[in-house]
Amino acid sequence: MKDYIRQIVANVEDNILARCIVREYLQAMILESLQGHGVFSTWAFVGGTALRFLYSMPRFSEDLGFSLVKAGDSDGFLELMQEAKSRFESEGYQLSIKAKTENAVKSAFIKFSGLLYEVGLSPHRSETTSIKVEIDTNPPAGAGLETSIVRKHVLLNLQHYDKSSLLAGKLHALLSRRYVKGRDVYDLMWYLCDRSWPGPNIVLLNNALAQSGWKGGQITAETWKENVVEAVSKYDWHKVMADLHPFVEKRQELEMLTRDNLMKLLKSRD
Repeated sequence: MKDYIRQIVANVEDNILARCIVREYLQAMILESLQGHGVFSTWAFVGGTALRFLYSMPRFSEDLGFSLVKAGDSDGFLELMQEAKSRFESEGYQLSIKAKTENAVKSAFIKFSGLLYEVGLSPHRSETTSIKVEIDTNPPAGAGLETSIVRKHVLLNLQHYDKSSLLAGKLHALLSRRYVKGRDVYDLMWYLCDRSWPGPNIVLLNNALAQSGWKGGQITAETWKENVVEAVSKYDWHKVMADLHPFVEKRQELEMLTRDNLMKLLKSRD
């Protein structure tokens, strides 16, 4: 499989994008491993990587995010990570896992050692590339679910949040995150540019905000845009662009990601 990685990055001149492609291939392999253990009967794929895999959003992502369909303990999370590790090791990869499973949101960092060096993307044999896998075992209620078959290096049959619930999750991140993450801003602009996408799942959004200690009152279908405008107006745009730059597939799009353009899209949204 390392030969395949060499092939898919062979003609990519931008080293940063080539590294993103490698990470995305590894993400696909992890998803395939999880799929083989039947997790998508009880797990839902969420977040920016879900947008990338399901709807071809033109930005790369670092993490794999999931939510249990029903709140409860995700028995077997660490074992599933170990199963994925064993699969990679059987194909000649060197990797380690550092997991945190004591909280409602369980996570694991999967670090691949030496891979970037082996495929010619780093001069340092010791350099690692990592993927964070995270699952919310106590998700807010109200999400809508769908299942989609997609091909991203491999064939995947993924249960995931529906479009309005994915948007609710992105708005929750924008309104509650304590730091500026430019990828959230890009994702919102990408949503707003496609008027075929529905508005946010308001029930899910309010439940998620309540879990996060939101003090701003109930969000409605009429007020969510106002709340987002207020949040975005306070962002340091230099930080937005610095966070986003390494992950955008089409760099020319960065010129259009301005605060003014985002505000126009928000205000014009029906």
